[in-house]
Amino acid sequence: MAIRLPKDTHVYRTRFGLQVAGDSRELLARLPDESVDLIVTSPPFALLRQKTYGNKAQHEYVSWLCEFGKAAQHALKDTGSFVLDLGGAYKRGHPIRSLHNFQVLIEFCDQLGYFLAEEFFWHNPAKLPSPIEWVNRRKIRAKDSVNTVWWFSKTENPKADVRKVLVPYSDRMKKLLKDPAKFYTPKVRPSGHDIADAFGRGNGGAIPSNLLQIPNTDSNSHYQRTCKALGRDRHPARYPEDLPRFFIKFLTDPGDLVVDIFSGSNTTGQVAEELNRKWLSIDENREYAALSAVRFMEGWSIEDTEAAVTAMEEGQVVSIRKSHQQTLFWE
Repeated sequence: MAIRLPKDTHVYRTRFGLQVAGDSRELLARLPDESVDLIVTSPPFALLRQKTYGNKAQHEYVSWLCEFGKAAQHALKDTGSFVLDLGGAYKRGHPIRSLHNFQVLIEFCDQLGYFLAEEFFWHNPAKLPSPIEWVNRRKIRAKDSVNTVWWFSKTENPKADVRKVLVPYSDRMKKLLKDPAKFYTPKVRPSGHDIADAFGRGNGGAIPSNLLQIPNTDSNSHYQRTCKALGRDRHPARYPEDLPRFFIKFLTDPGDLVVDIFSGSNTTGQVAEELNRKWLSIDENREYAALSAVRFMEGWSIEDTEAAVTAMEEGQVVSIRKSHQQTLFWE
């Protein structure tokens, strides 16, 4: 299936993907029905202070974000998912939390008709203490280091396979697998759980929990170094690669289409490319969209990189792929 978007929105192409610049609501409307397997994104958060990347005020945030949820519905396959990473915030001038991220959850389900397949929580242990007033100065609140990540689905049975995201066994579980009889006896526990012989059989790893502990500590990546060398301001809000990687592996297969509707520095596209998924990334800011291309330019000289980024900022479209590779489905 070829996907056609206005040429003036195109910024660059890779073998598997396309970066465009424009309003995601308008571009989502142009996608074919049931063409998208996964939307995974981290929108500008409803923070109290205005950021350079364009966040919305808290009082208008929920209705604004729901516009994107509505625009995406027709494009999602019945087996598709919409994963939304949302940071929390405090109410202005008060040490109490805004409920906007939970209001988004309720609106997506009750008003738009999505299902909550599962709630996830991303813990960033490296996050600095904030907000300063309540945590650092008055010391009356703990550090806010957890984001809610809502896994929405279009139907009750989205595509998913947890076997693709197994985590290493704990040391104790490794010992149990070596000698199950030494550690437990198959029987019904007081909790009602029936622990059978199969519990002692290895399955290649443990099932992950819905608490994802992923530090956001990137400070010396190719993207960071190149932005510095170019004298360009890197996108200030970047989630770690392992966050989209978990959901892309969990909820899609190679060749599926992954979309990020607030792509920023295009972490999602980079990970999708590495995992052989087709991808479409959309950002309203063409400068950020153009600069994100450096993620795919390892091995390029700074001079060639700067020339390409400048050309994209000025409206040209750059093809970033090896000469023998063909773009798979973009027109």
